[in-house]
Amino acid sequence: AFLVNTARGGLVDEKALAQALKEGRIRGAALDVHESEPFSFSQGPLKDAPNLICTPHAAWYSEQASIEMREEAAREIRRAITGRIPDSLKNCVNKDHLTAATHWASMDPAVVHPELNGAAYSRYPPGVVGVAPTGIPAAVEGIVPSAMSLSHGLPPVAHPPHAPSPGQTVKPEADRDHASDQL
Repeated sequence: AFLVNTARGGLVDEKALAQALKEGRIRGAALDVHESEPFSFSQGPLKDAPNLICTPHAAWYSEQASIEMREEAAREIRRAITGRIPDSLKNCVNKDHLTAATHWASMDPAVVHPELNGAAYSRYPPGVVGVAPTGIPAAVEGIVPSAMSLSHGLPPVAHPPHAPSPGQTVKPEADRDHASDQL
């Protein structure tokens, strides 16, 4: 038998697992979570266990995965706030309740949360939002000497398109209303 635990540390008795691995009752084990973290091979009962793979509970992490996770979370939050319940409802515990609710279709996103579509920017003077990198906003003129440069002097950066995750052929971008290089 093989044992894999990526769920929660403490679900596996590490002392019993070490003994089972040494006796051959368990052929191999892979753990991503441990009773005490951060995990150290030099401490604890698993230090001499054979046929054991341990990862630092961050094996999923990559810069690309982090970007995709943040973008997906923001996209789904925006859809929910503006009343557009996601079609797929990934990981939803009350999917039946949400899809049966009729109030979602009747919400007007522009009225309920206009700031989600940039309406909040109209409250600021024209020179404050969307300032060209080399210009001085009108609101700052007279406060900062005109000889002082407010720009960083670095060339603009072209961001490469993000590659889809394994198994994802096309990355959904329907709700993305901003350029990828804007903050």
